[in-house]
Amino acid sequence: MNIRFIGSGSYIPPHKITNADFADHLFLDENRLPFKEPASVIEKFKAITGIEERRYADPDQVASDLAFLAGQLAIEDAGIAAETLDYIIVAHNYGDVQAGKIQSDTVPSLASRVKKKLGISNPKCVAYDLLFGCPGWNEGVLHANAFIKSGMAKRCMVIGAETLSRVIDPFDRDSMIYADGAGAVIIEATTSEQGLLSHESATYALEEANYINFGSSYQQEQDPDIRYIKMKGRKIYEFALSKVPLAMQACLQKADIDITAIKKILIHQANEKMDEAILMRFYALYGTVPPPDIMPMTIHTLGNSSVATIPTLYDLIARGQIDNQSLHEGDIILFASVGAGMNINAFTYRV
Repeated sequence: MNIRFIGSGSYIPPHKITNADFADHLFLDENRLPFKEPASVIEKFKAITGIEERRYADPDQVASDLAFLAGQLAIEDAGIAAETLDYIIVAHNYGDVQAGKIQSDTVPSLASRVKKKLGISNPKCVAYDLLFGCPGWNEGVLHANAFIKSGMAKRCMVIGAETLSRVIDPFDRDSMIYADGAGAVIIEATTSEQGLLSHESATYALEEANYINFGSSYQQEQDPDIRYIKMKGRKIYEFALSKVPLAMQACLQKADIDITAIKKILIHQANEKMDEAILMRFYALYGTVPPPDIMPMTIHTLGNSSVATIPTLYDLIARGQIDNQSLHEGDIILFASVGAGMNINAFTYRV
C-alpha cells in the first residue's frame, strides 16, 4: 500500500504588496540604528531574496479562513465528499491572529475550525494542528502516510496555512520577506506505483533551536512585551546549505533513485539565493549541475508564506498556472524544506 495525492487547492490572498510599498518605511538594524539609505535596503533585499511582491490576507481573515478556502478547493478538485476524510491536519506556526491584535488564538485548533467551516459532522474525522516550522506541510504529508499505511486512515487532508503579515516587526527589514496564504492536498491509499517513495526528517535543536524565534521590535518605543518573528539570517543560510542537500540525497538513496530521474524539485520558497545554492550543492553531491527549470519558483510574486509555499506551488503547477511548468504521470518530484526548530525534511513522490 502507498499514498497518492488525488486533489489540491490553494488560496492566494488578494492584497498585493510590492517592494515599492516599503519605500517610506523606517528600517532599523539589530542595534536599533536606522539604515542610512532605505532605497538600497530594498534593492539589496530583492537581489538576495528575489521577492518583488507578496500577498496579505483581508483584514477580516485569519489563518483558519485561508486554510478552509484552500481545503475546500482541494476537496472539489478531488471530487470527494468532505465527510469521507479520516484526518484533517493543518500545519501552521502562529495560529489565528486577528488584524490589529497581538494575541494568537489556537483554541480550538485551526483544524477543528476548518472541519466546522466545511460542515463535517463525522466525529471520526480527526482534526489536529501541526507545528513544525516551515516544513510543517511536508511533515503533515508524512503523518498522513503513517496513518494510511498503518490502517488508521484511508483518506486525509493536509493543509499549510499562515498569516505571517500579522507577526512581523515593521521596523525589521526581514518583514518584507513574509506573506500570507494556504495550500492543501487530499491524500488517499493506493496500490499503484504512484505516490510516496521515500522520506527524511530531522530536528537540530541543541545549537539551532533559536535561529527563528519571537523577539521584541527593533524600535525602542514599541511595547517590549509585544513579540515579533525574528531570525538569524546568516546562520539559517549556512545551516540550510549544510543540511538540506544531504536530506535530499538521503531520500534518493532510500528510494534507489538516480538523480537524473528527478523531474521537479519543490523547495520551500524562503529565499531565492538560498534555494538556488541548496540546489547547486545538492547536484554537486553527484558531480553535476541542475537542469534548467527543474526548480519552479513562486517567491517573486507570492513571498514567503511559510508552510503554505510548497502546497501552493504544487497546486499551481498541477493546475497549469505556472509558465513552462507541468507534471506528468510517472514524473518523480523531490520535495524539501527547512525552518524553525530547526527542522528539515524531504520526500520523493511519483506522480
